[in-house]
Amino acid sequence: MRNMNTTLRRLALPSLLLIALWQLLWGWKYDYVPGNYVKYEYQIPMRDGKKLFTAVYVPKDNSCAYPILLNRTPYGVGPYGVDNYPSSLGPSTEMTEDGFIFAYQDVCGRMMSEGEFVNMSPYKREKKTAQDVDESSDAFDTIEWLLRNIPNNSGKVGMWGISYPGFYAASAMIDAHPALRAVSPQAPIADWFIGDDFHHNGAFYLAHSFGFLASFGHARPEPTTRFWREFDFPTRDGYDFYLRMGPLPQANEKYLKNEIPFWNDIMKRGAYDDFWRARNYTQNLRDIRLAVMTVGGWFDAEDLYGTLSVYQSVESLSPEAYNILVMGPWYHGAWARSEGSRLGNVDFGSNTSAFYRKEIELPFFRYFLKETGDLNLPEAYVFLTGSNEWRREDRWPPRRAREQKLYFSKDWNLSWTADNGNPEDSFDEYASDPEKPVPYTNAITIGMTREHMVEDQRFASRRPDVLTYSTGALREDVVIAGPVAASLSVSTTGTDSDFIVKLIDVYPDNAPDNESEFPIGGFQQLVRGEPFRGKFRNSFSNPEPFVPGEIARIEFQMPDIFHTFRKGHRIMVQVQSSWFPLIDRNPQQFVDIYHAKEEDFIKATQRVYRSPSAPSYIGLNRIE
Repeated sequence: MRNMNTTLRRLALPSLLLIALWQLLWGWKYDYVPGNYVKYEYQIPMRDGKKLFTAVYVPKDNSCAYPILLNRTPYGVGPYGVDNYPSSLGPSTEMTEDGFIFAYQDVCGRMMSEGEFVNMSPYKREKKTAQDVDESSDAFDTIEWLLRNIPNNSGKVGMWGISYPGFYAASAMIDAHPALRAVSPQAPIADWFIGDDFHHNGAFYLAHSFGFLASFGHARPEPTTRFWREFDFPTRDGYDFYLRMGPLPQANEKYLKNEIPFWNDIMKRGAYDDFWRARNYTQNLRDIRLAVMTVGGWFDAEDLYGTLSVYQSVESLSPEAYNILVMGPWYHGAWARSEGSRLGNVDFGSNTSAFYRKEIELPFFRYFLKETGDLNLPEAYVFLTGSNEWRREDRWPPRRAREQKLYFSKDWNLSWTADNGNPEDSFDEYASDPEKPVPYTNAITIGMTREHMVEDQRFASRRPDVLTYSTGALREDVVIAGPVAASLSVSTTGTDSDFIVKLIDVYPDNAPDNESEFPIGGFQQLVRGEPFRGKFRNSFSNPEPFVPGEIARIEFQMPDIFHTFRKGHRIMVQVQSSWFPLIDRNPQQFVDIYHAKEEDFIKATQRVYRSPSAPSYIGLNRIE
């Protein structure tokens, strides 16, 4: 016992010294906010009489006036209480130390704010009465109140937000307050049916939607500082959980009990109707005349679509805006809360997040809100994955990118030229069974992982219900920039089907292991994957059944990439009809999937054609 106690003391001493050293080096950081800011809490009235809870942090140094940086969120502005401080403010510690007035607001109906919460509250172009409010007017009213009531402000305001708060930042740009000078929507939600969070091209993102709404989606009975219900999953195996759950109506019957209003809204609306169209905010981004910096990650599983579509919409609908795009090798929000040096088994070679925060984000807000520093930012500051380097582009996609097509060919080949020698009935086929869907990941996980965006696809290549095509070893680097276009000629023995297309970077068999000692030889890194629900091939608003056995065209655009397929690597494309439980199972019959029954699910044989009259290919924007 004496020897054990001695050993424990020897082990404890270095630990205590490390703790003391950490406190000396970093303790000042933890105390920085209360040492340099004073916190206030307000209930700010909107034009309709509702009051929105807002926490404001004002620098103690009053030797100069400060711009206001506002964040509006449905997730809470805690810690609540004027004596409780967070460890940092704003988008980063760099921004905290630079000095701003930081304001955080619970949006209408969330946490401590009054009113009723509406998911992605639709924009109202005409506001004839005080009751005609939306997120644009709430942001306007909040800014007006802050300017009039917060002392020592400079009269300039900026906004930022990540994910749902990114949507609120983008909303504030519409009919913007004159004092709002700079906005950074970061991974903003833009369209929940076409590409963000809950649907991709009409396919329902089951694992993420269920997990998120089972916790976030409960109605709030009254203002509160604590409101988040964790759903108690009976297993960590999401594939097993959702397969046993059965068709989508079973989610309510077994687990949700009709207690999640927005889940019920989704289950009523299986096509792109007025409900969804009203929540497409990109159509409203007109006549914006302030500075906009949209930020996102190439491997954002949640809102990659929103980032790219917000940037592109401002670019086309508001040509007078200062509008730039920043894209790094990041998962959702990684630029604010991680080094951004790796994801899964893919290494990006540097602390990309620190570079962004210091060299891009801070200079942007400094320039437009404080009128200090130089603005040396390009139209697009984009990280080239594969080559692991930042690139400065004068537009996005780059002007010099030219579309080339990679055709599906015989013997599972991909070719830059169409094979006109193929017989007219050339095709590859597979049997798709909803009872044994293709998993989206090889990991055991309950939800949607970050890492699946770059995951090794060898587990899928080995399945008989996944078609795999590949080039030979590349003789030179191939740089692809911009959207990836999928163009398939297909048929099914059913009357509906999903088609998932994956673009993959295949490493040489003799590639050296990376720093994590992952066996990188033969690694099939997912670069981009996207599903399409076949019944929407002609219209997202008016779905149509397939005619069994009849060839149909499936054409859709996958989110942009900026990637180098290195010399010696191969380019691979996979096609499959399930990606479970990332997306829900398609019964493979033309039915309302949100009300499907067990007997609606059938096996189907899918064909992908590769003939001159019915080609299948991937369109890539290549930089020579």
